[in-house]
Amino acid sequence: MQFTKSLIFNFFFYSGVILIFLVALPTLILPKKYTLYFGKILANYIIFLLRIILNTKVIFHGLENLKKNKNFFLASAHQSMCETFILQSPIDYPIFILKKELLKIPLFGWYLKKIGSIEIVREKTTKDNLFFLDKIKESINKDNRPLLIFPQGTRVKIGEKVNFKKGVGRIYSFLNINCIPIALNTGKIWPKNSFMKYKGDIHISFLEPIKPGKEKEIFIKEIEEKIYNEIERFN
Repeated sequence: MQFTKSLIFNFFFYSGVILIFLVALPTLILPKKYTLYFGKILANYIIFLLRIILNTKVIFHGLENLKKNKNFFLASAHQSMCETFILQSPIDYPIFILKKELLKIPLFGWYLKKIGSIEIVREKTTKDNLFFLDKIKESINKDNRPLLIFPQGTRVKIGEKVNFKKGVGRIYSFLNINCIPIALNTGKIWPKNSFMKYKGDIHISFLEPIKPGKEKEIFIKEIEEKIYNEIERFN
């Protein structure tokens, strides 16, 4: 039964993504705001599929932390492909940081470029990476949109605690604004690199912001503890 539900979900997920991308093609020559709007449509479509096919509710906690803070960036746990889509539902048009290879994917990469995603070449010192922080600040100031990063660097399994990349500390110090941590349990429903999808509630928590001004090492330790402690509460 779960295999059948997973098969149906995957069919409607991938066919829906392709259809939305095709419908949104004209926005590639229109102002950026139209392309961004389709990202929110896609997020809500996936939330709908999860509910209808898998009987899985997506529950957002701490939305008040998005509303009461005007100047912030977000640092999220990363367990699944799922959050890269559905976080666009509650967050108003986030700026993504992503590996450069994603920009080469047909259609998907075109949209990532259009919405102003910031690419980085991992584990290398390149000319582009030298001005990485400047690009981030320029994008935030120009578009008035929040930055969304995944400081674990890759998707991790439920219960796995990897150290956050040092880059999140550099971004925190450079931007000098609040950081809202995001804890989630998407990997329990939509595991990494798995065909199978499972029933259960998806919890996504927007935690109390960490104020600017801390030492980078202290900040990284604090955000790790906040996110991992909240994830443990979900299980």
